[in-house]
Amino acid sequence: MTLVKFKNDSNSALMPGVSDIFESIFNDSFFNDRMVTRVPAVNISESAENYHIELAAPGLKKQDFKITIDDNILNISVEQRSEQNDNGRKYNKREYSYNSFVRSFTLPEVADQGRIDAAYQDGILKIDVAKKEEAKTVSRQIELK
Repeated sequence: MTLVKFKNDSNSALMPGVSDIFESIFNDSFFNDRMVTRVPAVNISESAENYHIELAAPGLKKQDFKITIDDNILNISVEQRSEQNDNGRKYNKREYSYNSFVRSFTLPEVADQGRIDAAYQDGILKIDVAKKEEAKTVSRQIELK
C-alpha cells in the first residue's frame, strides 16, 4: 500500500493541479526578481555626537550617488546606466542594463543639517549627520550624600 500525502487546502481539493502551476510560475526567479523592490539595506545608529547611516551599495562609484536635503529629508539616489557595448555578441537573455534607487530619511529636529559628511568605501556609503550642540548628551557623575 502506498501512502499519498495531500494538502488540505480548499483550492487544491477542488482543482489539485492549479495551485501547483501558479506556485511554480510565481516561485520562478524571473518573476521574483521583478516583484521584489531592489533597494540597498541600511543600518542607522547613533552616538553621542552623530547619527550614522550606512547603506550597502556594492559595485557603484562615488560619482553615481546624489545626496540632497529637502525640508529636513535626506535623499540618497543613484541612477546608473550601463553601456550598450555588445561586441558582436548575440544574447539569449539580458537582464541588467539599468539600475536606480532612492532612499529617503527624515532627519530629527536635533540634526545639524550644516554638518553632514559622506564617504563611499568598499561598497558601503557612510553618512554622518552631526547633532546640534543642545542635543548632545552630557554625562556627569552624581555624588551621593
